[in-house]
Amino acid sequence: MSKIAFITGITGQDGSYLVELLLSKGYEVHGLMRRSSTFSTERIDHLYRDRHEKAINYRLHYGDLSDSSNLNRLLRQIKPDEIYHLGAQSHVRVSFDIPEYTGDVTGLSTVRLLDTILETGIKTKFYQASSSEMYGRVKAIPQTEETPFYPRSPYGCAKVYAFWSTVNYREAYGMHASNGILFNHESPRRGETFVTRKITRSLAKILAGKQEKLYLGNLEAKRDWGYAPDYVEAMWLMLQQNKADDYVIATGETHSVKEFLQEAFSLVGLQYEEYVGIDERYYRPTEVDLLIGDAEKAKKQLNWKPKISFKGLVRLMVTADLQRERLDVKKFGLDPFAENVVP
Repeated sequence: MSKIAFITGITGQDGSYLVELLLSKGYEVHGLMRRSSTFSTERIDHLYRDRHEKAINYRLHYGDLSDSSNLNRLLRQIKPDEIYHLGAQSHVRVSFDIPEYTGDVTGLSTVRLLDTILETGIKTKFYQASSSEMYGRVKAIPQTEETPFYPRSPYGCAKVYAFWSTVNYREAYGMHASNGILFNHESPRRGETFVTRKITRSLAKILAGKQEKLYLGNLEAKRDWGYAPDYVEAMWLMLQQNKADDYVIATGETHSVKEFLQEAFSLVGLQYEEYVGIDERYYRPTEVDLLIGDAEKAKKQLNWKPKISFKGLVRLMVTADLQRERLDVKKFGLDPFAENVVP
């Protein structure tokens, strides 16, 4: 009998890769999607097209992470073997503008799900999508599972609350509830407001003659950037363990926004300095200057390691966005068969 999984945030970058992974392993997958007047399912639309041809077991449910009764009803009906809580207001800069909403959807939603598990008594394993932004003003380099948190944004604060709530329910009620402390992970499916995708999308538009300049904030900020499908595999591995635990998922390398720019623009023979300007509106009120994770625990206990390098990640993202603009990627020596957003 196939396992049943429930995913919040299924229409996002991570959710779209996770549902593909689980379906490939024979799961029955259910996803939570907010009701709105416009559809935001482009990352997973191909799965609907495949449902009949490939006989995959996949269903979306309307709901909201702020609605406890809806979450309770869905979990009673679905009775998932595994729950992957990826849904959140996940844009760090935006969290300063909507801190209360961020705290509700990013922080309290975790407690709503954990309490629903407790109340319904369903036998399930729970994954909480924790974030390297919890480290904020870092207290150690690199950051491990033991490094103290010092969040520097409403988003980071909400994720710290969700992290410790997961630990608390695990210890208080014996739940199989794990935190994945994922460092930055990108892909061609990354939202266009996130800096990496903003860079590659703007580069493609510049080459297509649709845009002249790209404006960014702090170019010196350093992040540990990995490839989203690699990190989604780590999520799944955590819930295959007999005992729940918390794991840092990272590459162990750090690169600045400036390095990302240099790598992306150099792939098409351009100097980023000629096209990039600074706009103070994109600076955060409090900045996180350096993030670099130590995933040794995950490597030993989960047998996990990242497969795509920093340069490979940038190349994938640049190639996909050039193809979106119908540009000839072969002209730049890029692989036309690199990953696309929609297969």
